[in-house]
Amino acid sequence: MKFSLTEEQEMLKKTARDFLSEKCPRAFVRQTEESEVGYSRDLWQEMAELGWMGLAFPEEYGGGGMSFLDLAVLLEEMGRACLPGPFFSTVVLGGLTIQDAGSMEQRQRYLPPAIRGESILSMALYEPDVRHYDAPPITVEATPDGEGYRLSGTTVFVPDAHLSDHLLCVTSTGPEDGIAIFAVDAGSAGISYSPLSTIGGDKLFEVSLDRVSVPRSNMLAGPDRGRRTVQKALERAAVARCCEVVGNMQRVLDMTVDYARERKQFDRPIGSFQVIQHYCAEMATDVDGARFCSYRAAWMLSKGLPCSSEVAIAKVWTGEASRRVLDRAHQIHGAIGVTMEHDLHFYTRRAKAAELVFGGADYHRETVAREMRL
Repeated sequence: MKFSLTEEQEMLKKTARDFLSEKCPRAFVRQTEESEVGYSRDLWQEMAELGWMGLAFPEEYGGGGMSFLDLAVLLEEMGRACLPGPFFSTVVLGGLTIQDAGSMEQRQRYLPPAIRGESILSMALYEPDVRHYDAPPITVEATPDGEGYRLSGTTVFVPDAHLSDHLLCVTSTGPEDGIAIFAVDAGSAGISYSPLSTIGGDKLFEVSLDRVSVPRSNMLAGPDRGRRTVQKALERAAVARCCEVVGNMQRVLDMTVDYARERKQFDRPIGSFQVIQHYCAEMATDVDGARFCSYRAAWMLSKGLPCSSEVAIAKVWTGEASRRVLDRAHQIHGAIGVTMEHDLHFYTRRAKAAELVFGGADYHRETVAREMRL
């Protein structure tokens, strides 16, 4: 078995790290996080010119023809840099779902503009009374109306809704019909947005739809395959978020090791004390374990292999490992690590948000147990 990256993936990783180190310093992340829009249009266009938005899409739509595993390499570097902006919502939630569920005409309509950086996408799924990650209650109703549908209801935790040109809205088409997914023009009459306060500093919104008119041609997945499409999209999103967290954890480990080498107590670096050495070794073990689980699941997704258990294992391990890594990092950094002037809080907040999204540890443990026929 080969666990190393290919030469092409190594080049992608190096290019991404160099680019983000230059274009996405901490001062930029702070400024962007505090802004109303939460992203830089100039940086977005530069990323599009590098081919990042189209990396995992077929060449016929202007993409790079690479795999989800290649995208995982890029996502790790984005997590390392705490990159702000709608990349995750546009590519992972929006574009790849359209690639899965859309017709040829729909792919031609939505994917090329997104790949060129001209269009931003997102997905509206969760609703205010959501209780279960795997089967969220869908109360946004899609009612037939002439040659199209009228959508009414409220969804929450919609990323980057204020920037999006199109929202993939998951709707109920009736008690017996199941659910369907529509690509909705985000500027349609009847749509309103309310920002939500988040620990991760990302831009999440409550989206209300009041009899929003959508043509029938905008239905991406009908009731016969809507739920399967959503489940696949959520598995992919969970793994993508794990890859970002791996980058987060790796950067925290690097920062902590550097600090342990430089910080002195009793006339010696604190890294010379056995307890600090063991803490750093534990952190490295967690990072490597998280990377293996996440990349294994990403590889299986890229090959189209059944991997519900592998996705769940990655989400459980990465979420809990990130908590341990951040706990150790804060112990080693001491008081300086909890100040807002220090970079550590960026990673702590994002890791906590990622641990909770796309299913918590207990839900994914149940998935693993179910796959074991328990």
